[in-house]
Amino acid sequence: MMRFAGKVAVVTGAASGIGKAAVLKLAGEGAHVFAADIDEAGGRALAETSNGKIDFVRCDVTEPADIEALMNAAAARGGGIDIVFNNAGAGGDRAPIDEITPEGWDRTMDLLLKSVAMGIRYASVHMKGRSGASIINTASVAALGAGYSPTAYAVAKAGVLHLTKVSATDLARYGIRVNAICPGFINTDIFTSSLEVPEASKGAAKAIIADMSAHAQPVARGGQPEDIANAVAYLASEESSFMTGTHLLVDGGLTIGQRHAWDPETPGLFDALTQMEEAARAGAGA
Repeated sequence: MMRFAGKVAVVTGAASGIGKAAVLKLAGEGAHVFAADIDEAGGRALAETSNGKIDFVRCDVTEPADIEALMNAAAARGGGIDIVFNNAGAGGDRAPIDEITPEGWDRTMDLLLKSVAMGIRYASVHMKGRSGASIINTASVAALGAGYSPTAYAVAKAGVLHLTKVSATDLARYGIRVNAICPGFINTDIFTSSLEVPEASKGAAKAIIADMSAHAQPVARGGQPEDIANAVAYLASEESSFMTGTHLLVDGGLTIGQRHAWDPETPGLFDALTQMEEAARAGAGA
């Protein structure tokens, strides 16, 4: 399929992981993609193999001026912007709320929430009136409940979900749709990059994480960047033209309920109470 022939797309956090998979998916279906990242080597390598379908633009999304320059460059070279995937991010400050510093909080919000707001702000002016204009934001299962991530990350991603809703109402008059994706446990570098893992040990750490992720949810495999890229392509396409202000949950069932709901090896509360009752009866009978 060539769903995006003649379309101009911008993807942030494009040099690796989910962003890279999304770039390749959109370009593979005909889009001219502007791939943005602070990783110049990775971004340029991605562009060099694309036969002109991908342009790399260096962009630090914690700098609003960089985001504005990115969107202006994409619009100038492509004649406008049709698709934006606000994806760049990392784990943020890992401290709990009783220990986090104001600086750590602000850095996390700048990276994960403010960057998305400014991505929408500076892209939307180049998307008004373009048929099928679509903005997709990366949120997280952490936006939906506690226990999936550090506190600041979860709050930022919850903000991304609400920002998605209110932006959809602001931009509806211009024909611009705004949606979000909530990934679950996806095998990318975000885990090792947010942990203090020595470079020489990152390979082993990734293998451990991949093995753990295969058992973390009902779908018995780790999530892959391509799983999210497929969802991005759907939300960017006319197939989702009746969707705006909402989110897709792509988590392999991670949020389906407590583990005992889908893992027969894990006893639930009801099972535990039944076992206690049976034990009590056996004891009384003795």
